[in-house]
Amino acid sequence: MTIHIGNRREPFVDRFLIDELGPGAVHRLHHPRREGVALPFDQPWEGGLALHVTILQDGDLYRMYYRGWGIDPSRPANEEGQNLPVTCYAESRDGYAWHKPNLGLCEWHGSSANNIILTGPREVTQRFSPMLDDRPGVSSSERFKAIGGNQRTGLHLWTSADGLHWSEQPGTVIEGDGFDSQNTIHWNPTENRYVCLFRSFKDVDGERVRWISRTMSEDLVHWSAAEELDFGTAPPEHLYTNQAAPYVHAPHILIGTPARFLPGRWALSPQQEEEIGLHTPETYEGLPGALSDTVLITSRGGTHVDRTFMEAFVRPGEDANDWVARSNYPALGILPTSDRELSLYVARHYGQPTAYLERLSLRVDGFASLSAGFDGGEIITKAFTFEGSQLRLNMSTSAAGSVRVEVQDADGHTLPGYEIESCDELIGDEVDRRVTWGEHRDVASLAGKPVRLRFQLRDADLFALQFD
Repeated sequence: MTIHIGNRREPFVDRFLIDELGPGAVHRLHHPRREGVALPFDQPWEGGLALHVTILQDGDLYRMYYRGWGIDPSRPANEEGQNLPVTCYAESRDGYAWHKPNLGLCEWHGSSANNIILTGPREVTQRFSPMLDDRPGVSSSERFKAIGGNQRTGLHLWTSADGLHWSEQPGTVIEGDGFDSQNTIHWNPTENRYVCLFRSFKDVDGERVRWISRTMSEDLVHWSAAEELDFGTAPPEHLYTNQAAPYVHAPHILIGTPARFLPGRWALSPQQEEEIGLHTPETYEGLPGALSDTVLITSRGGTHVDRTFMEAFVRPGEDANDWVARSNYPALGILPTSDRELSLYVARHYGQPTAYLERLSLRVDGFASLSAGFDGGEIITKAFTFEGSQLRLNMSTSAAGSVRVEVQDADGHTLPGYEIESCDELIGDEVDRRVTWGEHRDVASLAGKPVRLRFQLRDADLFALQFD
């Protein structure tokens, strides 16, 4: 069967295009680089339980929404008058430096000098998750949409014109058992529907495992029956969040960074627990007895989800404060912060007075690559058709390394003029490198015809391809 990729960007985050990985070639997961504190949760209404972060790009403005939930050590956790969760807001012009504006919208402990946009109901502010719906034809009064709720109330829809002033829409949107997480909503251009991904539970050999389900809607009023996501042959794991949305540079692919939760697993010694103040009144009492990190999932529509890589995408790291339950939970939103860079954000030091949001960086399409060492390796794609006249690659080599490309017909026969030997050697580190074959400066004559690509890598990584 021939795949049609048109002029879409195809990052190698899954095995969709890969037919053969020859000797010496591997499909490798990459890991984002830690860039330091993006936002400290240092206000009393934010506190140690700040979490469930969403980041949206609205033109040249980055908008951040998150739960604030300060711990009052003078009161028992469930006492009447203990602080309740609120929804907070921050913004940035570059995705690096963040500002908490004094909005004056909501009162907290007698003052409205804060960055709070919602103070209730609790079921919503605890898990408020927005999206930006800027498609043509969408009412300006509903550019921003959000869902919030829990298993008791169901998920409700909220809308806003400016992302700051929100109105709840009447009626329950989605009912079900679960929702004890950051449930998310997005427009899926492949399925031409709104998709809500939400927490559910699945019975696996008698254990109630935290799972992800989905439902779809054309109008945000009528929703399809819930369906569990299908992770194929991947072993079941507790996925506490989904954090999935269409990838900004390839919106036909859903990329998610769920928080993986490991109940009953512990790494800290009693001495380390004492050093980080694990059992002090200012620290959330629910941190011991579980660990968390971040994994990578992808989907090309429907309920099937690929877990091509089972290892962690973001590890807890060297800081003992992050080896506790519910730390290392990623934000929803992987966004470009330059032509070559993506930024993602992870909550650290959860439940502790030092809680903060960290920025991490990744090269564009840099989630995974086709890779080979110094001895080299080859990869052959499945047969596909394309549109355009130029083949461009996101690639990186060492000074001694290289990438070469051969074009074959659907049966694997080399096309004259497009042999590996004719390909001009590609050396360097570029996100948009044009491929040429001597006098053959383009591939326009091959557009619309079934072809395969044979890549020859030497001490190199190939992150994505695109025809234009």
